[in-house]
Amino acid sequence: MWCVPELTAEFIERMEDVLRLYARKLDPVEPVVCLDERPVVLREDARRGVAMKPGRISRRDYEYVRCGTANIFCIVEPLAGRRLTFASADRKRPAYVRALQKIAARYPQAKRIHLVQDNLNTHSLKSAVAVLGALEGRRLWRRFEVHYTPKHASWLNAAEIEASLVSRECLGRDRLAFLVDLISRVAAWRRAAEDEGRTIDWTFRVDDARRKFRYDGLITARSRH
Repeated sequence: MWCVPELTAEFIERMEDVLRLYARKLDPVEPVVCLDERPVVLREDARRGVAMKPGRISRRDYEYVRCGTANIFCIVEPLAGRRLTFASADRKRPAYVRALQKIAARYPQAKRIHLVQDNLNTHSLKSAVAVLGALEGRRLWRRFEVHYTPKHASWLNAAEIEASLVSRECLGRDRLAFLVDLISRVAAWRRAAEDEGRTIDWTFRVDDARRKFRYDGLITARSRH
C-alpha cells in the first residue's frame, strides 16, 4: 500500500521528478540507476533438522539462533536490467561509498548517472568526502545526479522491486549464518538475473499520479518560484 502522509509541494515535486526520470528512454550516456538497502538477519538452526526419507518430508525446527545482521545493497538499472546488487556487513558510510564506486565503475562512459535513492543520512556527499577525502569524494559524487524520493515514499524507488525479488527468489525461507554465505548467494542470484535480462517495467507516470492523488499539476510549477 502506498504511504503518503501529506501531499506537500515538496512531495509532489520530488515524486514527479522521479516519475519523469522513469519515463525516459534507455540512454547509455545518462543511465538511470536505483539504489536501496535491505537489512538481513543472519541465523542458523537451533537444532538439527530431520532429513527427508522415502515417504517422509524433511523437517526443520522453527527455533533459530541469531548470528548477527548484514545488509544487501539492491542496485538496478530498471530499463536495461543491469544489476550491481551485493551483500555487505552493514550499510554504513564506507559500504555506501563502495556501492557508489561500483556503480561509477560499471558506467565508465556515462556523462551523468541518474541515481534514485531515499533520504537515509548516509546518502550524501558528506559520506563520500568522509571516506575518500575531499578531492576524491567530490570527484566520485560528481559522476551522479541524485534524485531523492519524497520522505515516506519508498514505493517510488524501483530498487524496492529489486529488494522484493531478492527476498523471494534469493533468500526465501533459508537460514544463512555467515556473511560469506550471504555474499555468495546474492552474487549468484544477481548473475542469473542479469543473464536472463530481467528488466523492470515502471508504468506509473506523472499523469497517473495527478489522477490518483487529485492535485493540480500547476502546484509544482508554482513551488519552483
